[in-house]
Amino acid sequence: MMFACSRLPSLSRILRLRWLVAAGLLLLAAGVQADSPPNLVVIHVDDLGWADLGCYGSEYFQTPHIDALAERGARFTQGYAAAAVCSPTRAALLTGRYPARIGITDWIRATFQGGEMPEDGQNPSGWIKNPNRRLAVPENPLWLEHEEITLAEALAPRGYRSVHIGKWHLGMEGYYPEDQGFDRNIGGCDFGQPPSFFDPYVNPRLPGGIPTLEPRQEGEYLTDREADEAVAFIAQNADRPFFLHWAPYAVHTPIQAKPELIEKYRAIDPPGPQIDPVYAAMVHSLDEGVGKVVQALQEARILNRTVILFTSDNGGLMGYTSCAPLYSGKGYAFEGGIRVPFIVAWPGVTDEGQVHDQPVISMDVFATLLELADVPLPDDRAIDGLSLVPLLRGQADDLDRETLIWHFPHYRHAGFDPYSVIRQGEWKLIQFYDPPRLELYNLAIDPGETTNYLRIRRQKAQQMRDTLQEKLEQMGARIPRQNPHWQKQ
Repeated sequence: MMFACSRLPSLSRILRLRWLVAAGLLLLAAGVQADSPPNLVVIHVDDLGWADLGCYGSEYFQTPHIDALAERGARFTQGYAAAAVCSPTRAALLTGRYPARIGITDWIRATFQGGEMPEDGQNPSGWIKNPNRRLAVPENPLWLEHEEITLAEALAPRGYRSVHIGKWHLGMEGYYPEDQGFDRNIGGCDFGQPPSFFDPYVNPRLPGGIPTLEPRQEGEYLTDREADEAVAFIAQNADRPFFLHWAPYAVHTPIQAKPELIEKYRAIDPPGPQIDPVYAAMVHSLDEGVGKVVQALQEARILNRTVILFTSDNGGLMGYTSCAPLYSGKGYAFEGGIRVPFIVAWPGVTDEGQVHDQPVISMDVFATLLELADVPLPDDRAIDGLSLVPLLRGQADDLDRETLIWHFPHYRHAGFDPYSVIRQGEWKLIQFYDPPRLELYNLAIDPGETTNYLRIRRQKAQQMRDTLQEKLEQMGARIPRQNPHWQKQ
């Protein structure tokens, strides 16, 4: 097959394999296989906004099961997605590395959207030089390279059985979850959204449905099916450590929900800015699915040795939900586009009802889960995430991190991208490339980003811009450049 040539061993892939073997030998030598590491459950929702849960302030959406996770564990008020769109965040969570470092900075086009394997079998790495655009911007890759070490690969030497359920969106066939270390793949493919949320999951453009999910019962709701698959996996692997990565296709478009739940929310007078009953019903089904997973862990008598981490891949989609009091939503550099729910429930360790205000981000999941499993971090590459274990144990009040970075070097929303972002303490600087400008916000006093402090804090803005450029250069980030083919109007 054409993609085979891209899978020839490279130096970085050889180093990855050496690290995996070395990690396995180290763990065996230490005798840790005789121990019982915790089960790890990551629920990585698609497009769930920061304010879409009861525990984050929603008065319309009903999420008692997810709220209960927060009540039993730790809720982070300043949890961030690594990007304002999905694929970069998913790559970052699974590898612990910034999207700018990996090179995936936009959502990946599926095969049916034109994302076909190039003739040379190599990931696109050129530049888009649209004559109507002032800047040339980098092509986005079409897959997560095999050389990257995913959570599933890192956990395997420790004896973890792994499954991916739901949305993958990190590459075409040959780069599916089973090609990136997962033992099982249920529903993961190159789709960024399902053809339909109802079995057999088809639409006129995609009559074949989801290629990695066989239809089961006509009319069955996709989120229910995913939750059932998660429950079955738990029952099958209750006697061994497992890593369950459930990435619901919900609450992404198409906005479709079960009719009875839509009617339930239509009968409610929305008390705030969230008003869409169909979207509300989707959130409701998601919450029920989380409840099923928790119940399965309880019935298997393994809840007390299972860590559950819940988060989203980017901010909520404007038009269907509201991230207020945060500004804007999915795709944008503002807080509504990148701040997301972030909850960790660790029975017997996290004090009930913990609330943390320290900024955390998708990459931290990698370092956190590996520390929980007593697995060493890869030492042949930069890992940008930090372990949250000291915070969760109450052994630290803060993380030793000075900056957070976001990088979206692509055109999408006129006047609001391309962009790069840096956060230092309470300060956040956005650098827009076209038209070029800086915006400086103090999130401690203005989380809604209503006041640009650039005029009165120019020195601060310049210092942050210099740091941002330095960090991006260190990562090898691709920066928009002057377009020689630009035809000035």
